[in-house]
Amino acid sequence: MSGLPMRVADPALPARVRIHEVGPRDGLQNEKTVVPTAVKAEFVRRLAAAGLSTVEATSFVHPKWVPQLADAEELFPLVSGLPARLPVLVPNERGLDRALALGARHVAVFASATESFAKANLNRTVDEALAMFEPVVTRAIEQGLTIRGYLSMCFGDPWEGAVPIGQVVRVTKALAEMGCDELSLGDTIGVATPGHVQTLLTALNEAGVPTSRLAVHFHDTYGQALSNTLAALRHGVTTVDASAGGLGGCPYAKSATGNLATEDLVWMLDGLGIETGVDLAALTATSGWMAEQLGRPSPSRTVRALSHKES
Repeated sequence: MSGLPMRVADPALPARVRIHEVGPRDGLQNEKTVVPTAVKAEFVRRLAAAGLSTVEATSFVHPKWVPQLADAEELFPLVSGLPARLPVLVPNERGLDRALALGARHVAVFASATESFAKANLNRTVDEALAMFEPVVTRAIEQGLTIRGYLSMCFGDPWEGAVPIGQVVRVTKALAEMGCDELSLGDTIGVATPGHVQTLLTALNEAGVPTSRLAVHFHDTYGQALSNTLAALRHGVTTVDASAGGLGGCPYAKSATGNLATEDLVWMLDGLGIETGVDLAALTATSGWMAEQLGRPSPSRTVRALSHKES
């Protein structure tokens, strides 16, 4: 495999992309069997060692809602000294208190572009959820933390169907005006297509939200995650969410399948001559190891292809 993928750079694309690795949080949160804390910590360590500069470690949600992440207090101190940004999800002020007590410096809140998902995920309307996040973001800013705002169901909703562009723009702007440093646009059920991605990004720019504050988060339900990512890169987006080995789903949206696999993303970016700082071989080995811990093969095409070559 020496020299592959061959690098053919496109000057219209960014020179560097930051991958926001979500495997340990978004990737594992839907696993029915609880993964031991020590395994999660080793997963985070291996991802950081593979060159991922941002690894989302866990979530400080109530354990009743996401049992897989009930060990956040135990896990975070095991990885907090790593040379990587370790964002954590905080759904409310109590979650922020727990994160601050452990020294977290990067937090995220998670909103919805649709009323149905806001009700299912947060048991609130969209506006009630935004009101709940406002004091969280204000306090995080006062503490000097960086704040990411996740926005789910930007491209389609399992209950409501197509989501109007203006609806997504309204909630994204609200998070931006609240003070979120970065806004991650989620295709939670994987229904987006490239033209839709381009149209939404353009609409956000026209509404005053600059591309520099935007990240994209695609699921691969219909095999569109890489093509949608490429559309976002052509628009100038330089932060892309991905999950090692393609792990993940969403416990509140049963049609949500795996996230874009980090290895598949890195293979494409390497071929385009876009720097990521990620060692693909080390990353592939990490995802192969995690697949063994979970007792099933990785859904990532690149992991399968490279593992087959090695064997």
